[in-house]
Amino acid sequence: MLQKPDKIGHSSHVVTLDVRPQLLDALSALRERVAAARFPLPLAGAPRARANRDELLAQLDDYLVPRLKAPEAPLLAVIGGSTGAGKSTLVNSLVGRRVSEAGVLRPTTRTPVLVCHPDDHLWFAGMRVLPDLTRVWVPQRDPMDPGVNGVNGENREEDDEDDAVLALAAEDERALRIETAPSLPRGLALLDAPDIDSLLANNRVLAAELLSAADVWVLVTTASRYADAVPWHLLRTAKEYDATLVTVLDRVPHQVVTEVSRQYAALLTKAGLGDVPRFTVPELPESAGGGGLLPATAVAPLRAWLTHRVQDPEARARALTRTANGVLASLDTRMPELAGAVAAQHAAALRLTSAVDEAYDAEHARVRGRLRAGAVLAGGALKRWRSYPLDCRADELLDAICESLEALLLCAVTAADERVDEAWRREPAAGAPGLADRDPSMENAEHRIGMAVRRWRRVLEEYAEDEVRVLQSVERNALPDPETIAALLATALLGGHRARVAGEVLAERIGAQTAVRLRDRGAHLLIGYLDRVLAIERERRLAPLDALAVHPEPQAALIAALSVLQKER
Repeated sequence: MLQKPDKIGHSSHVVTLDVRPQLLDALSALRERVAAARFPLPLAGAPRARANRDELLAQLDDYLVPRLKAPEAPLLAVIGGSTGAGKSTLVNSLVGRRVSEAGVLRPTTRTPVLVCHPDDHLWFAGMRVLPDLTRVWVPQRDPMDPGVNGVNGENREEDDEDDAVLALAAEDERALRIETAPSLPRGLALLDAPDIDSLLANNRVLAAELLSAADVWVLVTTASRYADAVPWHLLRTAKEYDATLVTVLDRVPHQVVTEVSRQYAALLTKAGLGDVPRFTVPELPESAGGGGLLPATAVAPLRAWLTHRVQDPEARARALTRTANGVLASLDTRMPELAGAVAAQHAAALRLTSAVDEAYDAEHARVRGRLRAGAVLAGGALKRWRSYPLDCRADELLDAICESLEALLLCAVTAADERVDEAWRREPAAGAPGLADRDPSMENAEHRIGMAVRRWRRVLEEYAEDEVRVLQSVERNALPDPETIAALLATALLGGHRARVAGEVLAERIGAQTAVRLRDRGAHLLIGYLDRVLAIERERRLAPLDALAVHPEPQAALIAALSVLQKER
């Protein structure tokens, strides 16, 4: 477990955030509800909802909860921006030595670098913030060694050790390299994030996650790219969350510094960000190629601003409170948006389910009508009945009737699935993996239906045996065998008007009262098996959708968790 330092570098008058246990409990409950939200159906707003959920989880896990639990922890300033903005050079220059690699290979750099004062090391060595990132440390070097500052380019054994550590970090896409530098003021940590517009998707995701963990957002852009969409997206996001924000206009040629600064200030004012602190770093020979150190005077204003944030109690309080309250306030809109996306998922799932229910209900009604009309006694089954009993045995008649019943049920299931496919083609949500794929279990439908019909026949034969056994106990006359009774019963149940004779013969063989009772039992059994067959096939069609677990409860849970948090705030 990470232990908090006994002393920290800034004033003892640390900011006091509202860290009541009830507030933290409410945040924990809200976090669980957010993590449980799922958006598996490919609706138009699903990608945004998933991104919002992940961003919200990152802010809760990496910033808000850790900050409320430890308001005295060092201030974390995350340096973010687009490719080539000079973030690494800026961090190196603020620290006073080379701690972060830059240059043409920067888009492939995957390991962010966090630099803090040695006394603050324990705050970041554990998993208080950014708990999903593996910690990697580079061995400390003597600051008097000229090779530390890149003056001496000779290869040394220590460089080989550093390279081995960095190679290990590069293998882990979710690593955080920790550096310490006595030149940084106590209570301040700098984090050099990957490029927000990196060619690698994982880098872009990680960059956004790291910014979500920041107490202070330091957004870096250049004289040639300050009007691009990427830096402005970051600026608008920071404004939306009301985060403590500072911008750096980097690599500005001295010939145009006044004009570029004026235009950039006008854009910020137009966007409602006119009060955001701005710093300008001129283009210098050290800026070229990356990795060099700018003169201390080039970054002195930014360094002084950051130092003031950690050494002045009121400035620190304003920075922390603004960012924390900004994230809390943003939940008032972000949580309902998330709940709305959950509701849209459930509504789409209901439409998909309704399409299946309607298709199978329609086929269920159609099959019952066909059974009443005697549709089973057709084709081969009808031919067998007409030749019974002279040229057809009772078991052959039963075989033919069962085959016809199987065909009727399989046709109904196939028709229901075709209706479902047609309805789902109009639903974007049906494109979810597992729903759009061909249903492999449909190939086994014929087997399942055949098994059900054979079980129905076996139970029907048992009914016939029971009735014959009762008659034999009271009568001495010869009675027909149970198989004959079962064949006549099946024909009477499924033959409609064409099988009227089967019912009459059945009554003659076992008596009218027994025949009526047997036909009632058989009809009830038939309907039960019909219901069961279609219910199984309906469940088979809905199983992939059910596996996605799209329920209405998360929507109410999100709103309820937000309501509790609002009361605690």
